[in-house]
Amino acid sequence: MAKDVFSAHRHVETMRLDAGRTAVIVVDMVNDFCKPGGAMVLPDYERLVRPQLQVIEAARARGAPVIWVHDEHRRNMRRDRELLKRTPHCEEGGWGTRIIEDLGAREDEIHVTKRRYSAFFGTDLDLTLKDMMVTQLVVIGVVTNICVRSTVHDGFFLGYEIVVPHDACAATGPREQESSLYDIATHFGVVSDAETVARALRDGAEVANLDIAA
Repeated sequence: MAKDVFSAHRHVETMRLDAGRTAVIVVDMVNDFCKPGGAMVLPDYERLVRPQLQVIEAARARGAPVIWVHDEHRRNMRRDRELLKRTPHCEEGGWGTRIIEDLGAREDEIHVTKRRYSAFFGTDLDLTLKDMMVTQLVVIGVVTNICVRSTVHDGFFLGYEIVVPHDACAATGPREQESSLYDIATHFGVVSDAETVARALRDGAEVANLDIAA
């Protein structure tokens, strides 16, 4: 499908991943968003597990850091901006903030707690990545049109090269998934798939930007 007139004015973009300067950012794959009994469960999260593990295992095999992002909200705040818009969720220290067991998150990997949609806003993620000399990010998780997208935006503004495997993230609905991926591919990074990204992490193959329908 042809790009809209404004977005057609873009460069054709590819990325060549270098595992030595790449990190995988896993956004909000927590019980409250995925598991039965969670506060805001995204249906059919299970379809994300296999492609996410492809990327995670490829990163670990090459020594690229995997960073786990937990949405977490403190009790008794007078005004939590996120909770003005969303039902209470991911209460600090609770079951809902824990990464789902399906993904095998390790304690010796980096875990970042956030209180807003973006994994960068008000956290030490950028400082951590700079200390690790990371300049490329693979961003996966939920949900594409809120926390994944916000993280991608901030990462782009901070100067990181970013790739999002479309099958390793999910939105609140098909329209939101397509629209968010279109905007990411057009304005903020590269959209690919988990198999291609995993292969690129293993051998430095080039990752081409998919042509996402408008």
